[in-house]
Amino acid sequence: MANGPAPFSEIGKRARDLLYKDYNFDHKFTLSVPSSSGLGLTATGFKRDQYFVGDINSLYKSGNVTVDVKVDTYSNVSTKVTLNNVFHSKKVALSFNIPDHKSGKLDVQYLHPHAAIDSSIGLNPAPQLELSAAIGSKDISMGAEVGFNTTSASFSKYNAGITFNKPDFSATLMLADKGETLKASYIHYVDRPDGLTVAAELAHRLSSSENRFTIGTSQSIDPKTVLKTRFSDDGKAAFQCQRAWRPNSLITLSAEYDSTKIFGSPAKFGLALALKP
Repeated sequence: MANGPAPFSEIGKRARDLLYKDYNFDHKFTLSVPSSSGLGLTATGFKRDQYFVGDINSLYKSGNVTVDVKVDTYSNVSTKVTLNNVFHSKKVALSFNIPDHKSGKLDVQYLHPHAAIDSSIGLNPAPQLELSAAIGSKDISMGAEVGFNTTSASFSKYNAGITFNKPDFSATLMLADKGETLKASYIHYVDRPDGLTVAAELAHRLSSSENRFTIGTSQSIDPKTVLKTRFSDDGKAAFQCQRAWRPNSLITLSAEYDSTKIFGSPAKFGLALALKP
């Protein structure tokens, strides 16, 4: 819904994306081949240490139906079939992996002008149950999520949060890790030609009184280049430079320096290349 709340998973996403999204310290290559017929192919490869892994993903869209099939290096096949607008403002998705016959899962999403509800159930004799809900509007919303393991009859997760959004900033307060961690995040869009954006996240672990702090920035160097930086209280500093060298094609360089690392190299580097003809 345009004026309704976003799903619970979107709470705090703006700050998380600036601080952590696209930071990659391996070598990654992605090739996307769209098609006017509704069938698109994406090939992804990772080189991590001395190992190379990858997958091929095909996405087919026809009307309200989307079929997503992924095959990885180890011949595992993941399939997800999504039906959009089955009824008014409802989305249903069925996913399963081959050869894991116990991996089937059914997801149902319902969007309302004042609520967003997501539910998931595993399609096996001892299913994992998950439910999340957010209420409010696009400006202010609150919500919670729970996960229940029917095998052990215990909660696998329960989190809650509230967010306040405006065009130039967003503030979020989350109770995460089964009530063990209190997180506060804030992102501010500065009114400058280079699109400077600043985000910060403070995490306080209630059981140990441990505090963690991370701050990051993002700004445009030129119309095709974005530079991001990130600093945390554990002595790590990272930067990311992403350039669109042609429409829909990106090259991303990431680097991180750990000032507390005594043995081994304190620096890590990563390169990601995304091509879309």
